[in-house]
Amino acid sequence: MFLTWLDSNSWLLEIGGKRILIDPWLVGSLIFSNLDWLFKGLRSQNRPIPDNIDLILLSQGLEDHTHPPTLKLLDRSIKVVASPNAAKVVQQLGYSQVTTLAHGETFTFNNQVEIKAFPGSRVGLTLVENSYLLKELDSGLTVYYEPHGYHSTQLKQAAPVDVVITPFVDLTLPLLGSFIKGGNSALEVVKWLQPQVILPTAAGGDVVFEGLITKLLQSKGSAEEFRSLLEKNNLSTRVLEPKPGDRFELPLEKRALTI
Repeated sequence: MFLTWLDSNSWLLEIGGKRILIDPWLVGSLIFSNLDWLFKGLRSQNRPIPDNIDLILLSQGLEDHTHPPTLKLLDRSIKVVASPNAAKVVQQLGYSQVTTLAHGETFTFNNQVEIKAFPGSRVGLTLVENSYLLKELDSGLTVYYEPHGYHSTQLKQAAPVDVVITPFVDLTLPLLGSFIKGGNSALEVVKWLQPQVILPTAAGGDVVFEGLITKLLQSKGSAEEFRSLLEKNNLSTRVLEPKPGDRFELPLEKRALTI
């Protein structure tokens, strides 16, 4: 199994012989609802569009997960699995093979990879987006992805999981509280899922952010602090910090291949 971090929440996961592009923001700026004065993400350079994408996996319908400028550059015939909110966006962009997954539903891709949707991040007052558990059917290897650190107790039924991708850092706004949960939330999911490896997402990588919101944001935590937290709790999960654009093979123990 191979991973490539493409900055922010964007990943290329190679699992079960398939190349799955997750929440891609690869080109242009990141702006919500055309309010660039409020928030704007800028890349030092565009990321090359990965070759031979078999599937696009979208966890949320917001622009930092379902980024229209990036999706407009991709082949509209690529299969898409998405939350209901994200599915509406890609359908409007002309994608022809879109599978919507509600919480608890499963999609099996060519009898090689199984994708199950769990409750994920809360957006606004009522909308709960998706997190995903991906399973390589030949080996039993599993990967859990949740980009804002909102973890459903339903996940406990999936333990153990081999790889977790979730934030380590808490991001909060005055009066609104945390909208990205790292630290204790990541610790809790490690206790539930007992992963061999955990990787941070929602980090900046080679991008910078500007606008009014960035001046109000408060950040707490780091990968090193999270390692210490794991050690204090006698947890053996390894923390990996990939560099943007580097493809690497996940160092998983053989025991995982027999699950």
